[in-house]
Amino acid sequence: MTNQILLACIYLAVFLFLQRALTHWVRKLAQIKQVSVTRTSLVTRFISYVMFFITLSLMAVSLGLGYQDVSLFVSSAFAVMGVALVAQWSILSNLTAGVLIFFVFPYRIGERIKVVDKDEDISGVIVEIALFHVLIHRDNGDMVTYPNNLMLQKAVLKLADQTPLAQRQAQSDSKKRFDPE
Repeated sequence: MTNQILLACIYLAVFLFLQRALTHWVRKLAQIKQVSVTRTSLVTRFISYVMFFITLSLMAVSLGLGYQDVSLFVSSAFAVMGVALVAQWSILSNLTAGVLIFFVFPYRIGERIKVVDKDEDISGVIVEIALFHVLIHRDNGDMVTYPNNLMLQKAVLKLADQTPLAQRQAQSDSKKRFDPE
């Protein structure tokens, strides 16, 4: 029993070490990619929850609950989550796409992009990249909320005008002040 408790403590220590290391790595990556603090926090929390669930399962097995009992619980939990999320499949796919976009999306906030879509012209400046969607500010002033899963499925073009959004807004504000119309 002492060995089992010691092994469970080792699992917990490894979890805490990995959680801190991954949190540090994700924050560093977010700083390099210029990702918002809120989004970084959401991705970090999501990764921590998954790691904690795995650690808890390993601890339960090491404390003697039995592999079959733990695997039954884990598979039941995944089945319940699967049934709940299949009804909302788009939520799960957008969440997964949001995590993928955090790590591999080549575009940043403030860049002009165009999503290649035959039905609609979706081009503008990326204002926000959230966990479920990307906000695109069109040149005509409209704001488009585009789902993350579609952002990964469609071709995205980086457009030539790379003037930051804040600078363009300041320019348009100054034009409005000086144009008598």
